[in-house]
Amino acid sequence: MGEIIRFISKSELERARLIREARANYERIFPSVDSADAQGAAVEGDGSEATSKP
Repeated sequence: MGEIIRFISKSELERARLIREARANYERIFPSVDSADAQGAAVEGDGSEATSKP
């Protein structure tokens, strides 16, 4: 009953959308350390598989 409804203009919604899109593009071009570690682990495996390498 005591909820406050905040008005958000179309320009503010568009600004927030553009910022999210820009951040996603930047992250795709310059992956963060966390993302790079996760991708490297996925490529290399977790070490549980047997390999023929010495």
